[in-house]
Amino acid sequence: MNLTDHDLFRQAALIDGKWIARPDMEVTNPATGTAMGTIPDCTADETTRAIAAAETAMKGWRACTHADRADVLMRWYQLMLDHAEDLAQILTAEQGKPLAEAKGEVIYGASFVRWFAEEARRINGSIIPSPLPGKKIFAMKEPVGVCAIITPWNFPIAMITRKVAPGLAAGCTMVVKPSDVTPYSALAMAVLAERAGVPRGVINILTGRPEVIGAALTASPVVRKLSFTGSTRVGALLAEQCAPTLKRMSLELGGNAPFVVFDDADLDAVVEGAMLSKFRNGGQTCVCANRILVQSGIHDAFVAALAKRVDALKVGPGTEDGTTIGPMINAAAIAKIRSHVEDALAHGATKATAVRDLGAAYADPVVLVGATTRMRLASEETFGPVAPVFRFDTEEEALAIANGTPFGLAAYFFTRDMARAFRFGEALEFGLVGLNTGAVSHAEAPFGGVKSSGLGREGAQEGIEEYLETKAFHFGGL
Repeated sequence: MNLTDHDLFRQAALIDGKWIARPDMEVTNPATGTAMGTIPDCTADETTRAIAAAETAMKGWRACTHADRADVLMRWYQLMLDHAEDLAQILTAEQGKPLAEAKGEVIYGASFVRWFAEEARRINGSIIPSPLPGKKIFAMKEPVGVCAIITPWNFPIAMITRKVAPGLAAGCTMVVKPSDVTPYSALAMAVLAERAGVPRGVINILTGRPEVIGAALTASPVVRKLSFTGSTRVGALLAEQCAPTLKRMSLELGGNAPFVVFDDADLDAVVEGAMLSKFRNGGQTCVCANRILVQSGIHDAFVAALAKRVDALKVGPGTEDGTTIGPMINAAAIAKIRSHVEDALAHGATKATAVRDLGAAYADPVVLVGATTRMRLASEETFGPVAPVFRFDTEEEALAIANGTPFGLAAYFFTRDMARAFRFGEALEFGLVGLNTGAVSHAEAPFGGVKSSGLGREGAQEGIEEYLETKAFHFGGL
């Protein structure tokens, strides 16, 4: 990495303001398969120390004025923008996405810091009219307390800011466990947070294996909230582990997003939406289109246009100019992608795109025609650059296929019929719905799923409420 500020690359955990370096585990660059550095494998005792540091720091941080916390967050936001190039290089090196996408993630992640800096000034309670004379009732907003934050590898900066920024704005303190596959982005963000004036112990970053750290976080009665983004299986396990201490939880879990195209849709807009939704980050997103449902009248034209765009994608290292699809995160991810494609082909699907000769770190971007609900990719999240196209005839058929999943994170549909837009959009059982767009995530909008896709919301005004408790304060004798 050709960093301007080499101090951003930290190979150490952060506990109570102290950086702890130990070369316990290697972190691999997915494009080269070689080690790019090491991290400590934090122990249960170190996790307990981080929790204690956050508990101690909580007293001073919650006592800050809302304006003071907002000012710290705004400085953090500006530092992210000032160091966007370096942050993008670190992100690409450990995660693999193209540099242009990595820088886009930095800007996107920074938008959450700015949004919640502004929301910090608007944490308001209310006065409730009392049913009795001589009495007043105040509804007061207070921080939840020490929060455990567990983030995934696919958006290692944006998932930090989307969780940490509202918690800090609310007056909470943080113990953050980034993915052991992509820890360096989180550590760089912690360096910038220190420079912005976040006090010692307010943010702690634990690196290492998730089992040991997660068990200590979930068992601690001091930790009052856990926020996790990852698989439904792990989310359910964390919920079970948090149950004895009745923690608040925010869970952003798996998805199986339908992308529905009706005959009256604008073909150019549909293809642009599909490219954005399906192939951003190489398809390694929880809201990417996993099932593309296309009505018969537009089906062939859509497949031809989409295949042409997919064949034009450049696959290679994220640091190379013009790369649009980088390496997948690891060998297990590639094996799953290939198994889904092979299963679909075995059940009658055909490829509409050209076959490429790619290295072991890469997955072939592909459009599959003739997808059916019998195929694994209809019920499992592929998490890769595979676009299966299902043909449908009626609106009712499309709705049944779209909702025919235990997941309910994101859904997309394209139509110019406004009656259908309201009818179909309201019938979709998903927390995020995009009409005539492939983008459904902004700092200003609530983000989260229903059914097996999780609990709670991130972003928007709802995002900060996840880190606040309401205290009813009754005044008598007035």
